[in-house]
Amino acid sequence: MSDTTERIGARCPSCSPDAETVHEVLKPGGQATVRCTECGHVHKVRIEEDRTVERDVVVSQEDESFSATAEPPADETLATGEEFVLDTPEAIMTVRITSLELDGDKRVDEASAEDVSTIWTRAVGNVGVNTTIHPKDGRREETRSVTLQVPGDYEFTVGATDKLAGEKFTIEGIVVRDDATGYKFDKLDHDRDTAVAKDVKRLYVRDETSTAWSAW
Repeated sequence: MSDTTERIGARCPSCSPDAETVHEVLKPGGQATVRCTECGHVHKVRIEEDRTVERDVVVSQEDESFSATAEPPADETLATGEEFVLDTPEAIMTVRITSLELDGDKRVDEASAEDVSTIWTRAVGNVGVNTTIHPKDGRREETRSVTLQVPGDYEFTVGATDKLAGEKFTIEGIVVRDDATGYKFDKLDHDRDTAVAKDVKRLYVRDETSTAWSAW
């Protein structure tokens, strides 16, 4: 059975009045009862709870958007590109911050939660990936577009052949979203270049069901 006892750092009046030691929380609360793991002394200590702020959250999902609220710690720094779990009446979802709005409609990329009025986000748990499909025989007039519905962490790799939603295709290029991080370029077109679906703005692929031509 795993030990789930909460532990905190606190000064012990018995063995360490000037420096914090690890304490086990015996009884939680504002005035918590704790036990020093160094000497076993049991005493009370005030545990300050993080102050939270309620903030409006706008979630973009495909071509729709809806509003919700979140309660981040007041002193937490929020930044575009960060992801968090949002609990809404409809579902619990993972979202990525795309913009932060301050009072006066000012938009910034980073700010303290206390200074933010609205957190603009995009749902990234499950996403639709816009995909341009070029015919295998290279006839430009037969090019078509589809939207592939996949988990946000689904990987696409340039040069790989995939089969999704009844489509079989080879990936030729990937355009990365502006809010994605960790990529050297916003266009990936070398074999084995990889991006996860939530970071993809558009895929360019060659139809393998319909000889070879590339837009890249």
